[in-house]
Amino acid sequence: MKLLETISNLAGKYFAFLVIGVALIAFFIPEPFIGLGAYITILLGVVMFGMGLTLKPVDFKLVLSKPVPVIIGVAAQFVLMPLVAFMLAYFMNLPAELAAGLVLLGSVPGGTASNVMVYLAKGNLALSVAMTSLSTMLAPILTPLILLALAGQWLPVDPVAMFLSIVQVIIVPITLGVLLRRIFPATVEKSATVVPLISVLAIIIIVSAVVAANVESITTSGLLIFSAVMLHNLLGLFLGYAAAVLMRLDESKRRAISIEVGMQNSGLGVALATAHFGPLAALPNVIAAVWHNISGPILATFWSKKRVTEGKSIKETKPVSRQAQ
Repeated sequence: MKLLETISNLAGKYFAFLVIGVALIAFFIPEPFIGLGAYITILLGVVMFGMGLTLKPVDFKLVLSKPVPVIIGVAAQFVLMPLVAFMLAYFMNLPAELAAGLVLLGSVPGGTASNVMVYLAKGNLALSVAMTSLSTMLAPILTPLILLALAGQWLPVDPVAMFLSIVQVIIVPITLGVLLRRIFPATVEKSATVVPLISVLAIIIIVSAVVAANVESITTSGLLIFSAVMLHNLLGLFLGYAAAVLMRLDESKRRAISIEVGMQNSGLGVALATAHFGPLAALPNVIAAVWHNISGPILATFWSKKRVTEGKSIKETKPVSRQAQ
């Protein structure tokens, strides 16, 4: 178990490098990875099950006790990010599938790796976890409706089918994870350190499968869509922080909302795009899985060197790493 814990910590620490390395291998030698696309939904379910194992009732307490910052953050996430994605897709004149995939990236809930980034950035960790949890629970309703409104002009959107997909790959696995933690708390606590390793492996397999299926598209549109994903992320980080400033929240909350708004659950985006739009639409979400794990640590490192001068700082308790983008 100690060896697995060490490997898990290393996998979490070097997650971005692992994703980039596997993506390059899948690009130049795609054949071994083509068949893995059939397991994307199952793999994401495994990641979400791992998230459920780490959730506690206290993660939702902040939603009820101090709802305003959580509501501001989640509203910014589900309003600003889809609109930014829509405008980028429109003004950059992206092909239909890539445009729909970018809007999908903007419409999915927050990525759980953001919790670790917020901790490292000396942000409000409780707010970050509450935002991730609430946005994930709202996703079955909001994500299909947002896509129907914004992406329908490029590709047909079936909101009912998408609702069922999100329930299947997110809500059910998370619920099972929460229940298992409640029934067998001691066992789950012992295995908690291995959960990030499983999540990292699952995300790496998903990335390799989508890259292998889109070698030609990456060759022709790679720079364009990478630019779109990078701009989407950077604008999200900026607008999330700006929204918190406008609402006069303290610095630790500003950092938490900025990172939460800017980092999406790209794994869910890959699964939904593959199932409902086609493999090319999954490409923005695959690129996001790489880029978010580059921009996030850079911003977290920058903020970690800046004192949180307003409000109360977070408790110095290291979170369980949830490397499920």
